[in-house]
Amino acid sequence: MGDCIFCKIANGEIPAATIYEDEEFRVILDLGPATRGHALILPKTHAANIYEMPDELVGKAMILAKKMAVRMTQALGCDGFNVVQNNGEAAGQTVFHFHMHLIPRYEKDGAMVSWKPGKLTDETREELLEKLK
Repeated sequence: MGDCIFCKIANGEIPAATIYEDEEFRVILDLGPATRGHALILPKTHAANIYEMPDELVGKAMILAKKMAVRMTQALGCDGFNVVQNNGEAAGQTVFHFHMHLIPRYEKDGAMVSWKPGKLTDETREELLEKLK
């Protein structure tokens, strides 16, 4: 997509702080980091979200996320790690080019990826099992 900012960054048309690159992906430091070292995995081909991504490329993105998490944990000495991938505005996606957030976590950093736990009722469980199996 000609007007996609992440396409332009992933393909080197716009400069970015690149920490990894191969034929299919570029990993950059996030300009609005949640924590020290927050990075983004950007595929070089455009897909708005996970629904549009070819299965093979989704698998490669996850393998790259693991590789980068290990490398970043060793280099940064973080205490934990979030791998976050949002799809759709309701899920928090703001740039509609598939990307994964790599967020190093540090004790007491205050950057929580969280939700208030609900309760799975028997009725809802049965309804969901019927729909999702």
